[in-house]
Amino acid sequence: MTNPSVHYRACNLCEAICGLEITYTGAEVLAINGDKNDPFSRGHICPKALALKDIYEDTNRLKLPLKRTEKGWETISWPEAFDDIAAKLKAIQERDGHNAVAMYAGNPSVHNSGTFLSGTGLMRALKTQNIYSATSVDQLPHHFAAWQMFGHPFLLPIPDIDRTGFWLIMGGNPIASNGSLMTVPDVANRLKAIQQRGGKVVVIDPRFTETAAKADAHHFIRPGTDVFLLLAMLQVVFDEGLDKTPAFVTGLDELRALVAEFLPEKVEVQTGIAADAIRNLTRAFANAPSAVVYGRVGLSMQAFGGACQWLLNALNVVTGNIDRAGTAMFTHPAVDILANTKGVYNKYNRHRSRVRGLPEFMGELPVSVLAEEILTEGDGQIKALITSCGNPILSTPNGRQLDKALERLEFMVAIDIYINETTRHADYILPPATGLEVAHYDLTFNALAVRNVTRFSEPLFPKAENGKYDWEIFQELSARLSEEIGAVPQDPHVKVDLGLRFGGYNLSLEQLRQHPHGLDLGPLRPDLPNRLLTQDKKIHLAPELLVKDMSRIRKVWKESKVNTHFDLLLTNRRHLRDNNSWLHNSHRLVKGRNRCTLMMHPDDARQRAISEMDSVKISSRVGEVTVPVEITEKVMKGTVSLPHGYGHGREGVQLSVAQTHAGVSVNDLTDDLVIDELTGNAVFVGVPVRVEVLEAIGNTV
Repeated sequence: MTNPSVHYRACNLCEAICGLEITYTGAEVLAINGDKNDPFSRGHICPKALALKDIYEDTNRLKLPLKRTEKGWETISWPEAFDDIAAKLKAIQERDGHNAVAMYAGNPSVHNSGTFLSGTGLMRALKTQNIYSATSVDQLPHHFAAWQMFGHPFLLPIPDIDRTGFWLIMGGNPIASNGSLMTVPDVANRLKAIQQRGGKVVVIDPRFTETAAKADAHHFIRPGTDVFLLLAMLQVVFDEGLDKTPAFVTGLDELRALVAEFLPEKVEVQTGIAADAIRNLTRAFANAPSAVVYGRVGLSMQAFGGACQWLLNALNVVTGNIDRAGTAMFTHPAVDILANTKGVYNKYNRHRSRVRGLPEFMGELPVSVLAEEILTEGDGQIKALITSCGNPILSTPNGRQLDKALERLEFMVAIDIYINETTRHADYILPPATGLEVAHYDLTFNALAVRNVTRFSEPLFPKAENGKYDWEIFQELSARLSEEIGAVPQDPHVKVDLGLRFGGYNLSLEQLRQHPHGLDLGPLRPDLPNRLLTQDKKIHLAPELLVKDMSRIRKVWKESKVNTHFDLLLTNRRHLRDNNSWLHNSHRLVKGRNRCTLMMHPDDARQRAISEMDSVKISSRVGEVTVPVEITEKVMKGTVSLPHGYGHGREGVQLSVAQTHAGVSVNDLTDDLVIDELTGNAVFVGVPVRVEVLEAIGNTV
């Protein structure tokens, strides 16, 4: 019998990039444990890490190209698939123009360095303006605010939670998400460490989350009103002389004037938070020796997402909680994608969407317009679509409309390992090697980490016989579209080696191979104003585009509209064992009680004669779903919560485990016509809905 061997790598299933110790023999994984010698994750892993074994062994996982035929899906060769796809795409673009072909990149694009480094090459080869991604689902406001304030969309301030004395979390649940736009493994122990050194953790959220349960305090807030809380906190800072603004800023007086009218007493009704609580929170934050406010999807996925991220950054800056230990700081990754940035960033509003006229940002259009661009006839209509490791039917607004739109496409290609809710519409599916079969370097998440770290992960197993790496697929398609006859795909990790060599730590890929547990490059360090990419090397506290959005904010603030038809506000949620929609085919992650339930406050349930586990119908402007209800005081009155990533019951899906835990899709309720007008980001927080009982099952409340 062969003795077991051990392989070390980083888990690339979420942003925490925890180090793994994988025990295996031959082609069988025996165990997956945390790598105790990883200086960043320190032996921590979450349940999702075990899904790497499940994905590798999944009998539903595709390994060779599929073509849709009248008889169903048929396996074909790679050359045939590449040639057919390129010929069809060329024909459509020659007939209808380059913009007749669109591309959508899903969230896992940044979790696989092969895709990250080669996917943009295919976008360039297509020469289309119709580029979409998951960025406009949940994080565009972060990038927009960073661009306007710090000079570049990827210059994102990161909470230095390992040294902070006060961590204020707004609309984030890092205990469940493992952090997001904040790479931080073992967040539970890091949170506990704040408290053990005398610090405080406070959570603002419409739901009493898993993170709130471990915090020192939690405040319910009405969904979609965080902008008013932030304005009021800034008003208190200035009014009470709590500001400690650094010298390298512009727009301080303008910001002070903008927030002056937003007294805490004037936002109580909108937010549901008492004025005294707002004042006390602000004083505690401003007077802490070090503090940092962090806001994630709950802030970004609302109608004022861009303004929220702007004001959040401003709160950190004016209280002096920027660029010093324990505050909001900027990373210095081993491969710095911003190292060669020159000039003023100008990738905004260079073109607009055809139907609604929404501006491009970072080379992309808002994904909320994708369905209408397919369904609306006329010049420039999308006739073909390529999706890469994404499932937009379950992850973007008004999923049923997009479902219908994909049926109307003339041609569709999916680069994916599953036949899921989206890829079932494709004419060809090209499955890449994945997970334990690929090399990986975290270009994105090292740049978002709460500590400067670096690590390269070697493949554990070879790719399947006749299989292709993601970068081979992208480069093969790009070569055919660009008519680069005979071009041989090149491993893009050569670029990683160059980035390491020209980075600030004098490293190389070979050196990282000699350190399989990764390297600790030290804590975040001050580097302002040098790190700023604004032309004047100053933080812009009152950027023109964001200041203009104040008129929209004031209009909503002064209006008190009550929707009597859709009288509840819907928010979504995630569980530690969930990862959007694409880990639900792992039995170990979906087993147990049904997690796809509607959380509802007891008072709201009583008013509607709804009891625990009754079957209820949730309706919105765009659709309706039926789901069992869970009555709990962990949601704010007037608010209901449904998890995202479910809805696997659609015909044609081939995910045997996920289909037995199908649930319903929250995005059959979200509205594609409601976006953050400033940034174009989708709105998933505070969706107006109506809930009514269909089948009484439970006990009366």
